[in-house]
Amino acid sequence: MVGTVVIGGGAAGIAATRHLHDAGHDVLLVEASDRLGGRARSHAIPLAGGGVAMVDLGCGWLHSAGRNPWTRIAGRAGFAIDRSSPNWDTQWRDLGFPPEAQQAFGAAWQRWEDVAHAALDGPDRPLSDFVAADDPWRPHLDAISGYVNGAPLARVSLHDWAAYEDAATDDNWTLPDGYGTLVAGHAEGLPVRWSTPVHRIDHRGRSLRLDTPDGTIEADRVIVAVPTTMLASGALSFSPALPAKQAASDALPLGLADKVFLTVDRPIWPTGAHLTGDPHRACTASHRLSPFGHPIIESFFGGDCAEALATEADATAFAIDELVALLGSDWRRRLHPAIATRWRHEPHIGGSYSHARIGYRTARAILAEPVDDRLFFAGEACSPQDFSTAHGAYQTGVATAEAVIAHAGR
Repeated sequence: MVGTVVIGGGAAGIAATRHLHDAGHDVLLVEASDRLGGRARSHAIPLAGGGVAMVDLGCGWLHSAGRNPWTRIAGRAGFAIDRSSPNWDTQWRDLGFPPEAQQAFGAAWQRWEDVAHAALDGPDRPLSDFVAADDPWRPHLDAISGYVNGAPLARVSLHDWAAYEDAATDDNWTLPDGYGTLVAGHAEGLPVRWSTPVHRIDHRGRSLRLDTPDGTIEADRVIVAVPTTMLASGALSFSPALPAKQAASDALPLGLADKVFLTVDRPIWPTGAHLTGDPHRACTASHRLSPFGHPIIESFFGGDCAEALATEADATAFAIDELVALLGSDWRRRLHPAIATRWRHEPHIGGSYSHARIGYRTARAILAEPVDDRLFFAGEACSPQDFSTAHGAYQTGVATAEAVIAHAGR
């Protein structure tokens, strides 16, 4: 018998387990895979001249960094923090995106955002309602929605989007040693059972019974910190069933954002420069050039564009083609595939980050609500305004741990 079992070793599960462990509570973290971090995952790319470049396959930005608890954790752990601008709104040498076009898009973005915010007092609507179908900048707005929400404007809730936007700040920082490295490192010294997927939680009796391939684990309390895909699909089920939780998870699907990493022979741009592949297409990548000075490019695809690139080879070829179109044909031989992500096919995860379906903003609160003060729920999808982020996941993990402590005290 365990006091509290935490299911899921991502940012939320690690935060909850750490908080309980450090408070002296009996706790066990159960992780379905053979690693910790979930959608936070750092990877070392070998470089031709020796050494490695650490890259983040999942979350890579300390969003709202000034109030992001991972910023404080990174400082305590001695991690270097890069506070330089992400340059998302710049185009290196204006390649394929001249200044007058950039200004026109900036004006279109502001119009769209103003109209959307003006509609907040009304019923929920898709974000696509606030830009004309024939607006020449709608494809680029959809591309950015793919990066930010993991889905196009037509599938993103106005009310949900505004909750995030109104709480976010513009300080977006990075970690040269990797966000995933930081998140996984926060679990050092915690009790963990690896490669142990939980298929069912039986909450009929006095103790909770967790069915796994290696047998049953009994616990007084459980914190469920898994992606919404696992609950919506029934990969993790409950007995008796919890249809409200399954419905809330289905209303908070994971969008998709994937990355391609290339190594580069003799890059000529400054550290941290940026290129948008084609600002007139919804299917285009955001290319981050030489992060931290490494000779690599990180190409970022989101939404339907990422879904359409069916294989790692497809995504890599698309990224190279976009870059060659901007930089010139001689660059094709200077760009070399390193690694690409396929988050939709990642076991026990199945996507990137949550967005609310139209009219289902309240699903986040429904998902986060405890059951009988024994079943608790955490994860980025449970956050009312910091969803889709590692800090939102962290905050929900700590909040559920504090609720467990309070309940145990009673």
